[in-house]
Amino acid sequence: MSEYTSKRGSRTHNKGRGSRPTGRKVASNKFVSVRQMIPEFVVPHLEGFHLRPYVSYRAPRGSEPPLTAESLFDQTVAPQIRQDFEAGTFSKEQLQKYGFEPTQDGKLFRLFPKNYVR
Repeated sequence: MSEYTSKRGSRTHNKGRGSRPTGRKVASNKFVSVRQMIPEFVVPHLEGFHLRPYVSYRAPRGSEPPLTAESLFDQTVAPQIRQDFEAGTFSKEQLQKYGFEPTQDGKLFRLFPKNYVR
């Protein structure tokens, strides 16, 4: 099957390119542009930046091991917990201090035990 484009639909069908509209249509069938819906690209100032955007395939592999959840925990949270435990201020009821969140309400991505492709 060939790609489904706007040429294959009816005269009124416009598939577009996947971008979102930057405004709303009002009752009089006019398009009103909304400034908050227009994407704003923030480009950093790169004057004096010596790295180049290309990495050669001949470059040697990185020497660091891959980042896992356990290594990330050991590097960031474990020292704080160990320090509080030795000082006697560690409490199981105050885990929010170390970044633990008991609920996932309001999060951008919900974490499920298994993320199935649906």
